Amino acid sequence: KGELRMQSLSFDDAGMYQCIAENKHGIIYANAELKIVASPPTFELNPMKKKILAAKGGRVIIECKPKAAPKPKFSWSKGTELLVNGSRIRIWDDGSLEIINITKLDEGRYTCFAENNRGKANSTGVLEMTEATKITLAPLNVDVTVGENATMQCIASHDRTLDLTFIWSLNGFVIDFEKEHEHYERNVMV
Repeated sequence: KGELRMQSLSFDDAGMYQCIAENKHGIIYANAELKIVASPPTFELNPMKKKILAAKGGRVIIECKPKAAPKPKFSWSKGTELLVNGSRIRIWDDGSLEIINITKLDEGRYTCFAENNRGKANSTGVLEMTEATKITLAPLNVDVTVGENATMQCIASHDRTLDLTFIWSLNGFVIDFEKEHEHYERNVMV
């Protein structure tokens, strides 16, 4: 197939490689450079978020994405407790931590540890629980005669420390109230 496969690469394998294809009509060349990358884990370019918000009863994924070569092994701790995969907690292959059915007890300092044969590093963030946003009054189906006006309501409860935005869509397309102000009107009740 004209493939060159290399296994267990070392720094000595780095360099310019050349493929030569030849037949009775002539010869052609193609070149490619192979760079060997090796570095200890570092969070300098992509540190963990310092503050992570998660809704009560919901699910959160805390990303851990250090730069490292080869790919590091990951572990997590909450405070001084080492975390392991369980019914509510899962450490993904890419290093992310998933927690489901969030409770107040999940709040705290989470640290991701990354280690490869070049070294190790860690990054820490704080998980805070917020009250889940819930629709308390959903829009109702409405029958309207052509030419009449219609009003639809949507009311939600939410964590008071966070802002709440309502987005309306029609058949899956978000309504732009500025562009379509002659047809749609947004009324905000406090």
